[in-house]
Amino acid sequence: MGARPWRECLLFMFLDVLDLRNFYAQPLGRVTAHHVNQRIRALWPNVKGLSVLGVGYAPPYIRSMRTSAERTLAFMPSRQGAVYWPSTGASLTALVESNELPLPDASIDRIVLVHMLELVDNPAEHLREIWRVLTPGGRLMIVVPNRRGVWARMEHSPFAYGRPFSKRQLTHLLRDTMFTPTQWNDGLYFAPFKRQRFLGSAQLWERIGAQCWPAFSGVLIVEATKLLAQGLVSKEVNMAKTSFRPVFLPVPNLPAAGGHFPTLNAFSSPEADT
Repeated sequence: MGARPWRECLLFMFLDVLDLRNFYAQPLGRVTAHHVNQRIRALWPNVKGLSVLGVGYAPPYIRSMRTSAERTLAFMPSRQGAVYWPSTGASLTALVESNELPLPDASIDRIVLVHMLELVDNPAEHLREIWRVLTPGGRLMIVVPNRRGVWARMEHSPFAYGRPFSKRQLTHLLRDTMFTPTQWNDGLYFAPFKRQRFLGSAQLWERIGAQCWPAFSGVLIVEATKLLAQGLVSKEVNMAKTSFRPVFLPVPNLPAAGGHFPTLNAFSSPEADT
């Protein structure tokens, strides 16, 4: 796999929405959402009056934003499936094609992308669609599995599916799709064991991991903002290789008209005068 694997079209299997819902209903899932939400709130302490959209399987991560956000929506990809959310009241979920979001341009202030980017065939295509619906100055929050972390290797973890990322890969992907990373965070240093005695020490392992081995977190969390303009790459021309000099051709034997002969000039490569 090269330095930018998202340029390859690979088919990944989406987790079924019922598997995701069941994971977050269990103690391990609740602890996972709690610690990732702590990191998200550190970057987004206030979303009052803003529109918030979760793409992928985002209810565990946008649930706490509902009380202050102007409106909150959850879009779930068709290959994953959708569930009714929240459990009471009107549903805020929709089943969508994630590369064709049913929203007008520049209509959402904050977007949370989780259980999504690592699973799609072409991440750049989906990020361009996110760019389209995000308002100028809007913010995107991405949560993806860290390729160095143990969570990407444990099959009972939902972050073990699809394509894990490194920080460098994610940075290149964002810049290629007209986003600028603004803030980074990470989380899930505790091992994804289901036993209660391990979950009880999760907070301690989060503190130790952040200080002692920050490169081995379970997930990478990045906030990015959309660029409204992007420069084009200019190609420098090597004049030494492309320069030409004039070569004077011999005067053709034409009938005299007016007492003179025309002189012809041509431009060719140096080999033309041999």
